[in-house]
Amino acid sequence: MKKSFLLLSSLLCLISSASFSQSHDPAPTAAAIGRWDLTVDMGDKIAPSWLEVKLSGIKTLVGYFVADGGSARPIAKVNFNDGKVSFSIPPQWDRSDKDMVFEGTLKDDKLSGTINASNGKTYTFTGVRAPLLHREKAPVWGAPIKLFNGKDLKGWHTQKADNQWFVQDGIMKSPRSGSNIMTDQKFTDFKLHIEFRYPKGSNSGVYLRGRYEVQVEDSYGQEPSSTLFSGVYGFLTPNQMAAHPAGEWQIYDITLVGRTVTVVANGKEVICKQLIPGITGGALDSNEGEPGPIFLQGDHGPVEYRNIIITPAK
Repeated sequence: MKKSFLLLSSLLCLISSASFSQSHDPAPTAAAIGRWDLTVDMGDKIAPSWLEVKLSGIKTLVGYFVADGGSARPIAKVNFNDGKVSFSIPPQWDRSDKDMVFEGTLKDDKLSGTINASNGKTYTFTGVRAPLLHREKAPVWGAPIKLFNGKDLKGWHTQKADNQWFVQDGIMKSPRSGSNIMTDQKFTDFKLHIEFRYPKGSNSGVYLRGRYEVQVEDSYGQEPSSTLFSGVYGFLTPNQMAAHPAGEWQIYDITLVGRTVTVVANGKEVICKQLIPGITGGALDSNEGEPGPIFLQGDHGPVEYRNIIITPAK
């Protein structure tokens, strides 16, 4: 009886072990997991985009997606089979639009395929793995550079030919929605001091390397959010709402090293050494490993800037 019990126990153990091993074998999904910098051909323009694929539980893939505009949106399920990646997400802006459908092929560690957008149009895309941007050593800071001389727009250029920006009394002003503006110079790691003011209800943004937006928006008295004042748009939520009322001057002191960002808003450290996962909506491009400009949003309402000083890493 004892021998039979031992044999039965061993057999059950083997069956259980095999079953556990089978259910816990890594699914062939690892190749798709990661962050992807996408470039989308929209016909009249080349637009940046971004995708993250990650595990939820043991085998299910989920993710986040950033289109050429808007915030990062969750993907409930990413399908991956025989090198094919696909998913769909609801439209961000208009409920009457169709779901966006993403269909790609993963080959030689690169993505390519089509995006059937919510507007009914189909675009092609290519994608590469996003760089880690890890820094082995702490930066050595160089000399501060005045990006805005307080007299004119020397050292800056607008994204479009229509330029509503002008300088008056030492202030860079955008009195109406129009073109965005950026520095001629490009930077990698830096400390940025920037002061700004907006009227009630207005909206702008400071893009770091032209890719990561720190939100500038009338958010006084609201709960912190990644899409409101001092948030890294759609990704990082500040630990408190440090905004002053509209019409008052506000200050950001931002440090960007690799993907690591610290944001001090009006003297309060609201984001401390957090990793930015990827580009935010409205980015200039998705070339995350390259230097980029300081880019100010001017197409979301009136805004003013002054005292823009950057301290780049050597």
